[in-house]
Amino acid sequence: MITALIFAGGTGVRMNTSSKPKQFLELHGKPIIIYTLEHFEFHEQVDNIVVVCLESWMHELQYQINRYGLKKVTQIVPGGGTGHDSIYNGLLAMKETASEDDIVLIHDGVRPLITEQLITENIVAVREFGTAITVEPARESVIHSVDGVNVDVEPDRSQIYIAKAPQSFRYGEILKLYERAHEDDKRTIDSSHLLSIYDVPMHMVRSTKNNIKITEPADYYMFRALYEAMENQQIFGI
Repeated sequence: MITALIFAGGTGVRMNTSSKPKQFLELHGKPIIIYTLEHFEFHEQVDNIVVVCLESWMHELQYQINRYGLKKVTQIVPGGGTGHDSIYNGLLAMKETASEDDIVLIHDGVRPLITEQLITENIVAVREFGTAITVEPARESVIHSVDGVNVDVEPDRSQIYIAKAPQSFRYGEILKLYERAHEDDKRTIDSSHLLSIYDVPMHMVRSTKNNIKITEPADYYMFRALYEAMENQQIFGI
Protein backbone atom coordinates (compact mmCIF):
# COMPACT_ATOMS: atom_id res chain seq x y z
CA MET A 1 0.00 0.00 0.00
CA ILE A 2 1.14 3.53 -0.75
CA THR A 3 0.06 6.35 1.58
CA ALA A 4 0.56 10.10 1.25
CA LEU A 5 1.09 11.68 4.67
CA ILE A 6 0.34 15.37 4.28
CA PHE A 7 1.22 17.63 7.18
CA ALA A 8 -0.72 20.87 7.35
CA GLY A 9 -0.49 21.75 11.00
CA GLY A 10 1.24 25.14 10.70
CA THR A 11 -0.37 28.37 11.86
CA GLY A 12 1.19 30.51 9.12
CA VAL A 13 2.76 33.18 11.36
CA ARG A 14 5.03 34.42 8.55
CA MET A 15 2.03 34.93 6.23
CA ASN A 16 0.90 37.87 8.40
CA THR A 17 -2.70 36.68 8.33
CA SER A 18 -4.75 36.24 11.48
CA SER A 19 -7.94 35.08 9.76
CA LYS A 20 -6.85 31.62 8.65
CA PRO A 21 -3.77 29.36 8.42
CA LYS A 22 -1.77 29.54 5.18
CA GLN A 23 -2.91 26.10 4.01
CA PHE A 24 -6.50 27.38 3.92
CA LEU A 25 -5.78 30.52 1.93
CA GLU A 26 -7.68 30.32 -1.35
CA LEU A 27 -6.88 30.67 -5.04
CA HIS A 28 -9.96 30.89 -7.29
CA GLY A 29 -12.06 29.89 -4.29
CA LYS A 30 -10.14 26.67 -3.59
CA PRO A 31 -7.88 26.26 -0.50
CA ILE A 32 -4.18 25.62 -1.05
CA ILE A 33 -4.41 22.34 0.87
CA ILE A 34 -6.97 21.02 -1.63
CA TYR A 35 -4.69 21.81 -4.57
CA THR A 36 -2.01 19.75 -2.82
CA LEU A 37 -4.27 16.85 -1.92
CA GLU A 38 -5.67 16.57 -5.44
CA HIS A 39 -2.27 15.56 -6.85
CA PHE A 40 -2.25 12.49 -4.60
CA GLU A 41 -5.99 11.87 -5.01
CA PHE A 42 -5.60 11.62 -8.78
CA HIS A 43 -2.36 9.59 -8.79
CA GLU A 44 -3.24 6.02 -9.68
CA GLN A 45 -0.54 4.45 -7.46
CA VAL A 46 -1.50 6.29 -4.26
CA ASP A 47 -3.96 4.21 -2.23
CA ASN A 48 -4.86 6.55 0.59
CA ILE A 49 -4.09 9.89 2.20
CA VAL A 50 -3.59 10.85 5.84
CA VAL A 51 -3.68 14.55 6.67
CA VAL A 52 -2.27 16.11 9.83
CA CYS A 53 -4.13 19.33 10.53
CA LEU A 54 -4.51 22.04 13.15
CA GLU A 55 -7.06 20.59 15.55
CA SER A 56 -9.23 23.74 15.43
CA TRP A 57 -9.40 23.50 11.62
CA MET A 58 -10.11 19.78 11.26
CA HIS A 59 -13.84 20.35 10.78
CA GLU A 60 -13.17 22.89 8.00
CA LEU A 61 -10.73 20.51 6.31
CA GLN A 62 -13.31 17.71 6.35
CA TYR A 63 -15.86 20.09 4.84
CA GLN A 64 -13.48 21.02 2.02
CA ILE A 65 -12.57 17.38 1.39
CA ASN A 66 -16.26 16.54 1.03
CA ARG A 67 -16.87 19.63 -1.09
CA TYR A 68 -14.22 18.63 -3.63
CA GLY A 69 -15.07 14.93 -3.57
CA LEU A 70 -11.72 13.60 -2.35
CA LYS A 71 -12.18 9.89 -1.69
CA LYS A 72 -8.68 8.77 -0.67
CA VAL A 73 -8.43 10.77 2.57
CA THR A 74 -8.93 8.12 5.25
CA GLN A 75 -7.76 10.00 8.35
CA ILE A 76 -7.46 13.57 9.60
CA VAL A 77 -5.09 13.70 12.56
CA PRO A 78 -4.48 16.57 15.03
CA GLY A 79 -1.13 18.29 14.53
CA GLY A 80 1.61 18.77 17.09
CA GLY A 81 3.56 21.75 18.33
CA THR A 82 6.15 21.47 15.52
CA GLY A 83 6.33 19.99 12.04
CA HIS A 84 8.35 17.13 13.52
CA ASP A 85 5.61 16.37 16.03
CA SER A 86 2.91 16.59 13.37
CA ILE A 87 4.65 14.02 11.16
CA TYR A 88 5.13 11.74 14.18
CA ASN A 89 1.42 12.04 15.02
CA GLY A 90 0.53 11.09 11.48
CA LEU A 91 2.84 8.08 11.45
CA LEU A 92 1.42 6.87 14.76
CA ALA A 93 -2.13 7.19 13.41
CA MET A 94 -1.20 4.86 10.54
CA LYS A 95 -0.12 2.02 12.83
CA GLU A 96 -3.38 0.09 12.65
CA THR A 97 -3.63 0.16 8.86
CA ALA A 98 -0.06 0.25 7.51
CA SER A 99 2.44 -2.58 7.28
CA GLU A 100 6.20 -2.17 7.68
CA ASP A 101 6.89 -2.53 3.94
CA ASP A 102 4.27 0.01 2.88
CA ILE A 103 5.51 3.18 1.20
CA VAL A 104 4.73 6.54 2.78
CA LEU A 105 5.27 9.84 0.98
CA ILE A 106 5.62 12.71 3.47
CA HIS A 107 4.66 16.02 1.91
CA ASP A 108 4.00 19.63 2.92
CA GLY A 109 0.38 20.70 2.63
CA VAL A 110 1.63 24.05 1.34
CA ARG A 111 3.56 22.65 -1.63
CA PRO A 112 0.66 22.63 -4.11
CA LEU A 113 2.68 22.53 -7.35
CA ILE A 114 3.93 18.95 -6.97
CA THR A 115 3.48 16.81 -10.08
CA GLU A 116 2.43 13.29 -10.98
CA GLN A 117 5.95 12.71 -12.31
CA LEU A 118 7.59 13.61 -8.98
CA ILE A 119 5.23 11.39 -7.00
CA THR A 120 5.98 8.49 -9.34
CA GLU A 121 9.75 9.03 -9.12
CA ASN A 122 9.56 8.99 -5.32
CA ILE A 123 7.68 5.70 -5.36
CA VAL A 124 10.15 4.13 -7.80
CA ALA A 125 13.14 5.29 -5.72
CA VAL A 126 11.75 3.88 -2.46
CA ARG A 127 11.11 0.53 -4.11
CA GLU A 128 14.70 0.42 -5.37
CA PHE A 129 16.70 2.22 -2.68
CA GLY A 130 14.45 2.35 0.41
CA THR A 131 14.39 6.16 0.60
CA ALA A 132 13.64 9.12 -1.64
CA ILE A 133 14.57 12.67 -0.70
CA THR A 134 13.36 15.26 -3.20
CA VAL A 135 16.09 17.85 -3.81
CA GLU A 136 16.84 20.85 -5.99
CA PRO A 137 20.38 21.99 -6.88
CA ALA A 138 21.39 25.20 -5.13
CA ARG A 139 21.06 28.12 -7.54
CA GLU A 140 23.18 30.56 -5.55
CA SER A 141 26.29 30.30 -3.42
CA VAL A 142 25.76 29.05 0.13
CA ILE A 143 27.70 30.40 3.11
CA HIS A 144 28.33 28.49 6.34
CA SER A 145 28.72 30.56 9.50
CA VAL A 146 28.85 29.29 13.07
CA ASP A 147 28.33 32.64 14.80
CA GLY A 148 26.11 34.32 12.20
CA VAL A 149 28.61 37.15 11.82
CA ASN A 150 31.69 35.72 10.16
CA VAL A 151 31.95 33.43 7.13
CA ASP A 152 33.53 30.11 8.02
CA VAL A 153 33.34 28.41 4.65
CA GLU A 154 31.67 28.69 1.26
CA PRO A 155 30.95 25.12 0.09
CA ASP A 156 31.27 24.14 -3.56
CA ARG A 157 27.83 25.00 -4.97
CA SER A 158 27.96 22.05 -7.37
CA GLN A 159 27.72 19.76 -4.34
CA ILE A 160 24.92 21.65 -2.56
CA TYR A 161 21.22 20.76 -2.85
CA ILE A 162 18.07 22.09 -1.21
CA ALA A 163 15.86 19.49 0.49
CA LYS A 164 12.24 19.68 -0.61
CA ALA A 165 9.26 17.29 -0.55
CA PRO A 166 8.01 14.63 -0.89
CA GLN A 167 10.38 12.71 1.33
CA SER A 168 9.47 9.06 1.04
CA PHE A 169 10.24 5.86 2.92
CA ARG A 170 9.20 2.38 3.94
CA TYR A 171 6.69 2.91 6.72
CA GLY A 172 8.34 0.65 9.29
CA GLU A 173 11.74 2.29 8.90
CA ILE A 174 10.61 5.91 9.17
CA LEU A 175 8.31 5.15 12.11
CA LYS A 176 11.21 3.55 14.02
CA LEU A 177 13.36 6.64 13.46
CA TYR A 178 10.66 9.01 14.70
CA GLU A 179 10.08 6.79 17.73
CA ARG A 180 13.81 6.82 18.41
CA ALA A 181 13.92 10.60 18.13
CA HIS A 182 10.96 10.81 20.52
CA GLU A 183 12.85 8.67 23.07
CA ASP A 184 15.99 10.77 22.58
CA ASP A 185 13.97 14.00 22.86
CA LYS A 186 15.18 15.24 19.48
CA ARG A 187 13.25 17.57 17.16
CA THR A 188 14.17 17.84 13.49
CA ILE A 189 13.49 20.25 10.63
CA ASP A 190 12.25 17.51 8.32
CA SER A 191 12.60 13.77 7.75
CA SER A 192 15.88 14.08 5.84
CA HIS A 193 17.33 15.94 8.83
CA LEU A 194 16.17 13.08 11.04
CA LEU A 195 17.89 10.48 8.85
CA SER A 196 21.09 12.52 8.80
CA ILE A 197 21.16 12.62 12.62
CA TYR A 198 21.08 8.81 12.74
CA ASP A 199 23.43 8.34 9.76
CA VAL A 200 20.85 6.61 7.57
CA PRO A 201 21.75 6.56 3.84
CA MET A 202 19.43 8.64 1.64
CA HIS A 203 18.75 8.51 -2.08
CA MET A 204 18.11 11.79 -3.91
CA VAL A 205 15.31 12.43 -6.40
CA ARG A 206 15.54 15.61 -8.47
CA SER A 207 12.57 17.90 -7.92
CA THR A 208 10.40 19.01 -10.77
CA LYS A 209 10.27 22.76 -11.43
CA ASN A 210 8.25 25.20 -9.32
CA ASN A 211 7.92 22.90 -6.30
CA ILE A 212 7.66 25.92 -4.01
CA LYS A 213 6.59 26.00 -0.37
CA ILE A 214 4.13 28.74 0.53
CA THR A 215 5.51 30.30 3.70
CA GLU A 216 5.42 34.06 3.19
CA PRO A 217 3.08 36.41 1.28
CA ALA A 218 5.44 36.57 -1.72
CA ASP A 219 5.23 32.78 -2.02
CA TYR A 220 1.47 32.95 -2.37
CA TYR A 221 1.71 35.46 -5.22
CA MET A 222 4.34 33.31 -6.90
CA PHE A 223 2.03 30.29 -6.61
CA ARG A 224 -0.83 32.26 -8.14
CA ALA A 225 1.32 33.45 -11.05
CA LEU A 226 2.75 29.99 -11.73
CA TYR A 227 -0.62 28.27 -11.47
CA GLU A 228 -2.30 30.73 -13.82
CA ALA A 229 0.60 30.46 -16.29
CA MET A 230 0.23 26.66 -16.32
CA GLU A 231 -3.52 26.99 -16.83
CA ASN A 232 -2.94 29.31 -19.80
CA GLN A 233 -0.49 26.84 -21.33
CA GLN A 234 -3.18 24.13 -21.24
CA ILE A 235 -5.90 26.39 -22.60
CA PHE A 236 -3.92 27.98 -25.39
CA GLY A 237 -1.48 25.15 -26.09
CA ILE A 238 1.52 27.35 -25.41
